[in-house]
Amino acid sequence: MRLLVILFLSGSCLASEYAVLASGARLLVDRHETAGNKVRLYNTEGYIEMDTRQVRTFEPDDHIAPVPAPPPATLEPVVVVEPLVLSPLDLADAAADRYALPRWLVREVMHVESGFQPQVVSPKGAIGLMQLMPGTAQLLGADPMDPAQNADAGARYLRELLDKYDGRLWHALAAYNAGPAAVEKYKGIPPYRETIDYITRIDRERKKNEQ
Repeated sequence: MRLLVILFLSGSCLASEYAVLASGARLLVDRHETAGNKVRLYNTEGYIEMDTRQVRTFEPDDHIAPVPAPPPATLEPVVVVEPLVLSPLDLADAAADRYALPRWLVREVMHVESGFQPQVVSPKGAIGLMQLMPGTAQLLGADPMDPAQNADAGARYLRELLDKYDGRLWHALAAYNAGPAAVEKYKGIPPYRETIDYITRIDRERKKNEQ
């Protein structure tokens, strides 16, 4: 009996391993001990004993170590980039280029309408650089209090009016100032002093640019 114990201990393996059985099954065991034609397979619950012919081989348990936690992230300094603020003339030129309008035209409409003041509101409720009425701004999908959106929408509206009146500038300007309904009503330039003065001022600028 003492010899048997010694043999079991001398044939032991203490590393976690797989016992590959003759049937092809694989058993994960803590260790095994071999004595003669017998082998004991140990786990946390005890052991089982079987004929050595029932065990084909033993394979190491390929334990994969856990991935080490990454080091704490280093906080990069936050760089605050201030938004680029364009001047009224820059806004006018950008909008003119976007809608294939002469730069002088959008600049002069902006000058006459608002004096290049982004937040000015007229007694009639027109807002901002090119004096959009709230309803018109809504139809154009623009926030009239945002200078860039206001200038863009104003130039787009002017482009639409020029297309509507086959490029006739006076008709487009009259519609921008008094509304398309007034132009339709009078079948041309409405006889409003404000509208006539408006067209005259802008047409004067046109003549300067054509010289």
